[in-house]
Amino acid sequence: MVLRREPTARQVRLGVELRRLREAAGLTAVDAAALLGVNRVQISQIESGFAGLSEQRLRRLSSHYACTDADFVNALVAMATDRTRGWWEAYRGQLPTSFLDLSELNHHATFRRDVAILYVPGLLQTENYARAVFSARVPELAEDELELRVDHRMAGQRINFPYELVIHESALRMRVSNRAASRAQLTKLLELSDADNITLRVIPFDLDDFARASSTMTYVGGAVSKLDTVVRDVPHGSAFIDSEAQLNAFRLRFRKVEAASLGPEQSRDFINRLTKEL
Repeated sequence: MVLRREPTARQVRLGVELRRLREAAGLTAVDAAALLGVNRVQISQIESGFAGLSEQRLRRLSSHYACTDADFVNALVAMATDRTRGWWEAYRGQLPTSFLDLSELNHHATFRRDVAILYVPGLLQTENYARAVFSARVPELAEDELELRVDHRMAGQRINFPYELVIHESALRMRVSNRAASRAQLTKLLELSDADNITLRVIPFDLDDFARASSTMTYVGGAVSKLDTVVRDVPHGSAFIDSEAQLNAFRLRFRKVEAASLGPEQSRDFINRLTKEL
């Protein structure tokens, strides 16, 4: 068994789900090891994402764990047997791992929902806007790392899934750079909102029920709902949240924020007015 030096977030998630299944079945790591004919340490390595396992072994474990959700097991098998080497791997060792993990998450997403308060989400940023955001980092980034982050962000703008965005007026008005850059960013939002798979809504300053949208969130859909993920910004990167209780809470939260926002057409009109002001 070859151990991984740095498992991706997707590989770690597979291990987490296998551990959850084992614990729900009331089995120990020693019990699981006996089922596969390995030792307890190897089970620990699988459940931490440092070691993979074959489809046959995964299905054997799922059966012994009494998991009857065939769609869920098939999704886990897809995660275990995936050999994708995505475009983001070109940045491994050059950018923080959290950047690559989010790119991998987006690559496998079945849908994505964002609530944006202060900044336009990275998926929709112009190059100048992205550069201004990264330039504001304290301490400042070296020029080569700054350009790597901008390049990575532009390369990752592949929205081939249903994407719902609720963005607050503060993010639309925030001039991260200059007037021209802000105008170009708003124009790009309008252009992208024409896509069939993108739904953009705005929360104006004077709209009621803003408290529900008091912080940024990104909700990424998995192959099945049990494999959804919420991404939150933390001081040193991104935190991936995947507990069932919290996923349910964030699903409800997004729908409440959505209900408090303008409709898509009203939102386009709103952004149009802001663009003309610049």
